[in-house]
Amino acid sequence: MTTTRAAEIRAGLDHPVIDADGHFVELAPVLDDALLASLEAQGGSALRDRYLASRSTPFDTSTVLAGRGEAALAEWKAMPSWWGWQTRNTRDRATSHLPRLLYERLDEMGIDYSILYPSTTLGLIDIDDPELAAPVARAVNSWLADLFRPYSDRLTVGAIIPMVTPDVAVAELRYAVGDLGFKTAVISGYATRHLGDSSAMPRPYRLDHYGIDSAYDYDPVWAACVELGVAPVSHSAHQHHRVSRSPSSYVYNHIGGLATSHESLAKSLFLGGVTRRFPTLRIGFLEGGVAWAASLFADLIGHWEKRNGEAIQDLDPDRLDVDALMEFMAEYGDEAVLGRLDRIRDHFARPAGRPEEINEFARTGVTQAQEFLDLFVPRFYFGCEADDPLVAWAFAEKINPLGARFRPIFGSDISHWDVPDMTEPVEEAYELVEHGVIGAAEFRELMFLNPVRLHTGTNPHFFDGTVVAGAAAVAIAGDA
Repeated sequence: MTTTRAAEIRAGLDHPVIDADGHFVELAPVLDDALLASLEAQGGSALRDRYLASRSTPFDTSTVLAGRGEAALAEWKAMPSWWGWQTRNTRDRATSHLPRLLYERLDEMGIDYSILYPSTTLGLIDIDDPELAAPVARAVNSWLADLFRPYSDRLTVGAIIPMVTPDVAVAELRYAVGDLGFKTAVISGYATRHLGDSSAMPRPYRLDHYGIDSAYDYDPVWAACVELGVAPVSHSAHQHHRVSRSPSSYVYNHIGGLATSHESLAKSLFLGGVTRRFPTLRIGFLEGGVAWAASLFADLIGHWEKRNGEAIQDLDPDRLDVDALMEFMAEYGDEAVLGRLDRIRDHFARPAGRPEEINEFARTGVTQAQEFLDLFVPRFYFGCEADDPLVAWAFAEKINPLGARFRPIFGSDISHWDVPDMTEPVEEAYELVEHGVIGAAEFRELMFLNPVRLHTGTNPHFFDGTVVAGAAAVAIAGDA
């Protein structure tokens, strides 16, 4: 067999390569039968038929445009992902469907260990009916666990966990970990909350990002993640929800779609104090890159400096010295001002409207800027694909506020449309080193250390029994 460039690169490294976000594509005829059988076993024909009658089905990019007509334009429905699976490279296409073939080819790809997530069933975590979301997730997860169990030394797959309510999320997380043996889980970055008149079509809604202004207290979910040793990852996009969506261009919708969703979730969790209350919780944001995180970190600090509990007092309208201000008006005002001094005084003397909480950073518990480093940097991990040069921003300590060094993780994204050759991602990522964008130390963090940090932060035994167990243990000891 011809040695690939990826294999050569891996052979020259002194550390393993961990793919923190690979994918496989479910075989629909096999999945559909297993899903329906599980639903019938859980709730009889009524539950099976309820699922079949719903609009919640695995997402097939090959046929998604079938039947898409004028209604899509009339309702300004975002153009979805279409033609998302490889057809030219038949071997890669087969690899995307068959775990045994993927397992056999990992060395060829330069990958020691891959953490995989499904493709067509990812959308099922967005079901907004709790009574349907839970059994569907359980059915999918049971199938996934059986499919990948024989390859656990080099492959693991993430359970899908619906977040429609905390009770549903906790129950399915406990079942996935305790009964099915999952070590990682993918959650939606938001839950859909319908608003107003239920008969309105389309019905208005908002997105609930769990941290602030949530319809529920999601702390039991984060507590369960810590207890069970799971670092949840989000793989959601805003591309169907943004006002600026396009009904004709998937590319328009896809660019920035994941990053904006991730930013909303991270911002909500941080401002909601989740990273303060759960110091060992680690959360991953897959495929959106790290540039958005650097921008968010800088913006959070900038806003805190001007609008923290003390600084905001300088903006309190009731603290304005109206008498002193009016002296300036009388001395420097033109005729239009001088003719309205009484009205101007009344305008500035109005009592201020006041929020319930003046300090919008109260839930974070931050009292000094340095705390942002502890509450943000080691808590959040950012999935970066091989062709993303902006991964360098994670290590730009001279630019990032407080000298922050963020934690990017390599995601191959194999099986999806943006990987035409499964042997290329590791090679492409290594070009960052060859071109001087990052150094060997940063490459090690991206490809190995940060995935270890993410998944052992709450579960030190995550890599036990795998081919990277020894290297991971050494890394954990050195990082302590």
